[in-house]
Amino acid sequence: MNDFVTVNEVGPRDGLQSQGKILSIEERLLMINALLASGIRSIEVGSFVSPKAVPQMAGTGELFGQLPMTEVVAYSALVPNMRGYELALAAGAKSIAVVLSATETMNQRNINMSLEQSTAVCAELLQRAREDGIEGRAYVAVAFECPFEGLTPARVVESLTLRMLEAGARKVIVADTIGAANPKSVRDVLGSLIGLDSASMLSCHFHDTRGMALANVLAALELGVREFDSSIGGLGGCPFSPGATGNLATEDLVLMLHSMGLRSGIEPLALVVTVQRIQALAGVPLGGHAFRWLQRQASKPQEAVHV
Repeated sequence: MNDFVTVNEVGPRDGLQSQGKILSIEERLLMINALLASGIRSIEVGSFVSPKAVPQMAGTGELFGQLPMTEVVAYSALVPNMRGYELALAAGAKSIAVVLSATETMNQRNINMSLEQSTAVCAELLQRAREDGIEGRAYVAVAFECPFEGLTPARVVESLTLRMLEAGARKVIVADTIGAANPKSVRDVLGSLIGLDSASMLSCHFHDTRGMALANVLAALELGVREFDSSIGGLGGCPFSPGATGNLATEDLVLMLHSMGLRSGIEPLALVVTVQRIQALAGVPLGGHAFRWLQRQASKPQEAVHV
């Protein structure tokens, strides 16, 4: 069994995009450096969207030009259209992600496109990335439940996942956009996908809205998934999806993996300082379910610490 799990930190993008406080380029760089100091090596830096729509993401191109440790860190960016892709390419991004909502209404409300139109746009972007030698990743959003249409049929997620893989996606991220998934629905949705393709092509993005994110991670782990999104301190959520607040906290995910004997390359106690630094930058209280316990452990003499 592969015991290494990739933790993809989405705080600088998904975490910040819904916050009232807009961080400067310098503050966002400080945030990324704090994440790197804790051992995180996979980071979603930002998105190349209209600054009028998401002002928190303004200047992402400039930020890419200042990123440290580019030879050893997997940096990625979200792109909504070909214009965003061109900006990402010009900024030097080596990995891009597209977002495809699995329901008609979510696409209409989110980007004013039909499901068919959105699928075509995402496929075109992934094909272009493949041609340019850029890693293409695809989020399938509202994969378990849509705030407008209710439960999402697993067969729809399966069909869209296959479409994105055929278009050139090297990874499809199955996203619980409103935090409505449970371990059974995770097994139902991912079970059919893993039967079609290798689990190495799949990742998961869980929200902790109902407190089940870690249980859902465990269900996915048991099916062979070895990559998960998380956000430091539980920062953020989707600004266009009602009830989506509460990303899975990175420190909760890392501690659970560590406790299970799985490797992530991240030291759980190192995340305490990271959460504190980013809390000061973001100006909002942060910390997952395990944060206070980790804080107490970090304050003990080194020889007495057990995690």
